[in-house]
Amino acid sequence: LAGKLDDQFPLVIWQTGSGTQSNMNVNEVVANRAQVLKGFEIGEGEQFIKANDDVNKSQSSNDTFPTGMHIAAYKSVVEITIPGVEKLRDTLHAKATEFKNVVKIGRTHLMDATPLTVGQELSGYVAQLNYGLKAVKNTLAHLSEVALGGTAVGTGLNTPAGYDAKVAEYIAEFTGHPFVTAENKFEALAAHDAIVES
Repeated sequence: LAGKLDDQFPLVIWQTGSGTQSNMNVNEVVANRAQVLKGFEIGEGEQFIKANDDVNKSQSSNDTFPTGMHIAAYKSVVEITIPGVEKLRDTLHAKATEFKNVVKIGRTHLMDATPLTVGQELSGYVAQLNYGLKAVKNTLAHLSEVALGGTAVGTGLNTPAGYDAKVAEYIAEFTGHPFVTAENKFEALAAHDAIVES
């Protein structure tokens, strides 16, 4: 996550929609990193963690890639977008108060209309941002649902019982965000509405 292994990802941007190339590349990098942490060079010694059998166990590109997309989108919205919009809103609110007695001429259809204060005008922007924030925050419950555990087609074939809920719990703990397993894995694999909504 810190970018220290970026050189281990020689992929082009064009790939399948399921992200198979990225997923398998991650599996290889994780397996190789485990080998290095055990004291070996990459390719040296017996590979004690296998990319496909161990790292990719109970997973498919079809559930890992949408899960990664949800995590990335959720973190961006919660850690960057919402705080940024709140800061803008708070700044405009302060300016609306500061300029509440400054009168200006309103404009409609590129022509002078009736007077209003700069504070009133800015209060409209503040209200718009509040509604926008509310709308974005309302998308977070859907965006927090992860597909992991659905495997290739959403059935969860070849995963241990409770794997989906346990992995979502771990993701929530690791990221500090309230991720949960998707109620319907078929939808979670096939649709990206939650990302579009947010």
